[in-house]
Amino acid sequence: MDLRADRISLAWKDKPAKLSHKDRHARWTLKFTKEKQQDNGTIPSTDLAILFFGYKSHVSIDRKFRLIQKWKATDAAASDGTRVKEGLLDCSNTASDVWANTEYWSKANEAFMEKQGFVSKVHRKKPHLKPMPRHIQRSNTGKSVIRSRVEHVFADQKSQMGLFMRTICITRATMKIGLANIVYNMHLFLFLKRTSSATA
Repeated sequence: MDLRADRISLAWKDKPAKLSHKDRHARWTLKFTKEKQQDNGTIPSTDLAILFFGYKSHVSIDRKFRLIQKWKATDAAASDGTRVKEGLLDCSNTASDVWANTEYWSKANEAFMEKQGFVSKVHRKKPHLKPMPRHIQRSNTGKSVIRSRVEHVFADQKSQMGLFMRTICITRATMKIGLANIVYNMHLFLFLKRTSSATA
């Protein structure tokens, strides 16, 4: 409770060595994912809930090349949707469309993007206790083709770069995530340069 309120526990105040090993900025969160396909080809209908402790990387990329343009590091429990108003959108981008998953959709975010001159292509949320209308389902499916490109960034950082957070405090986590994003952009830039030279 003290950690969530950004307070130092009384038991730690007189123990600086112990306090230096306690991450007071990281938070717990649940991540839901689908179970893998079984040997008989069936996929269980239940979702897996995986508990995570630490930090989260939020990025915005350009649609064509997947280069990271803006990013932000937060604790793992921070809401994705709130980041829209915290500089995650690039106002200097010549394209105005914004593609994102349902966690970024809210009336406040829609109004904010419209005011800033962006065109929202954010997935619509499922109405509470109602089946999603077919036209919204079709719209979300079409948006997924573009939106899913951001997942390639995280997949590359995890598999190719082996990115795993082992830092204490949000400052170090922000630095490590920022450096990983720079390295990702450098690798991608070199790849794009090689492929463009080969096709020229």
